[in-house]
Amino acid sequence: MSSPQIFEQSILINASATIVEQCITDLDLMHRWLNPALKCEPIREWSTEIGGKSRFIINIPLINPTLISHVIEREPGLIVWQFEGFFKGRDRWECQPKLQGTQLINRFEFEIPNPLVSWGFNQFAANWTKSDMKAQLKRLKRVAEEIHQLKGL
Repeated sequence: MSSPQIFEQSILINASATIVEQCITDLDLMHRWLNPALKCEPIREWSTEIGGKSRFIINIPLINPTLISHVIEREPGLIVWQFEGFFKGRDRWECQPKLQGTQLINRFEFEIPNPLVSWGFNQFAANWTKSDMKAQLKRLKRVAEEIHQLKGL
């Protein structure tokens, strides 16, 4: 089994923590900032409450790697998904209210059980994943700030 890895990114968003959280928990808004190669599908009904299950699918022709996730921790401004599949770990999203908006922290903590997949990920996808996390946060920031402006806050 591979060693645990942690990728953590943070961004300051000029919008309330409520709006930022809405961007993370509303499936339609989520699809506006997720990487277009990544699709999130609810298992049964969409829910970001504890126990809510979803499927994250990476659009790679023929194999479409999938992670099954479920919410294991939830409180206002915090949601943690635990996932299993080719990765095992957690994806933590925390909104910290600030004077000028919200500090959003995304912590992706994982292990890759298969040594071959782990080697391939570390050789070819680790840096891409880190830069994609940064790009996702920038897209989420745009969506949240757009909603903030539309609400005239």
